[in-house]
Amino acid sequence: MTAEHSESSPLVRIRSLLPGLARAEQRVAKVVLENPSTVARRSITEVAEAAGTSETTVTRFCKAIGVGGYPELRIALAADTARSEMRADRDLGGDINPDDDLKTVVGKVTFADSRAVEETADQVDIEVLAQVVTAVANAGRVDVYGVGASAFVAADLQQKLHRIGRVSFAWNDTHIMLTSAAVLNPGDVAVGISHTGATADTVEALRVAREHGATTVALTNYPTSPIADVADWVLTTAARETTFRSGATASRIAQLTIVDCLFIGVAQRHLDQTIKALDSTRDAVGPHRLETRHDGRRKPRDTGK
Repeated sequence: MTAEHSESSPLVRIRSLLPGLARAEQRVAKVVLENPSTVARRSITEVAEAAGTSETTVTRFCKAIGVGGYPELRIALAADTARSEMRADRDLGGDINPDDDLKTVVGKVTFADSRAVEETADQVDIEVLAQVVTAVANAGRVDVYGVGASAFVAADLQQKLHRIGRVSFAWNDTHIMLTSAAVLNPGDVAVGISHTGATADTVEALRVAREHGATTVALTNYPTSPIADVADWVLTTAARETTFRSGATASRIAQLTIVDCLFIGVAQRHLDQTIKALDSTRDAVGPHRLETRHDGRRKPRDTGK
């Protein structure tokens, strides 16, 4: 695989690029995703037959996902299979069945969340993240767009940046997102958060922000999705859609992982200001916290009597 993706799972890369592949290449992708360990042992002819396509298409598929050719794909899949076998004892799968008891549900949900975080960390492009950190750290203001579940992630990023003294706003209403984007200027940053990368409201807001000179950043699970076309920088997550749209939960965890990394990177760039701001905000909210004893019970209020 290319240097950029050599350390990440080929399956993560395939899943992220799947929507943008040609139809015949998607059939190859599904064969690989359904049984990667078997594909690692098959010839290119066998994989082409299983996908109902040609060897040439299999080769094009390999290049589309950043692999030099089919031999390199087999090596990558074999290595990934070995890693998977090492964690097989805790791999509960992602699909929740109607007869799963609550303990099993808890196990599957937490496994999906932990894998989303691990795979996101494995595939994140550190150079791109560093560029985004620099842009946000130097920005006059940062506007963050997201709707649905992504709106909560947008609000989290805004709150984190605002707490350390960075001017930031989070919007989830289409009209307000567009008017916000229209008044951004060069030196400002707009961040669009969308798991699918195809949320029309968020894509449009990012496009308008870019037209007005702002640096645009997309946070998505799919690097070839429409939002990437209007972004100067693309940060990707790695979360899988499963039963009950758990992608809406695992994707949120993966997005928050990137948000935390971005926030810490920005905080480091303004360390003195960050420490001062954190101390000030902690002091401000301190009186609104109830004092508790070590056993968790509230301490009696001092009445002065």
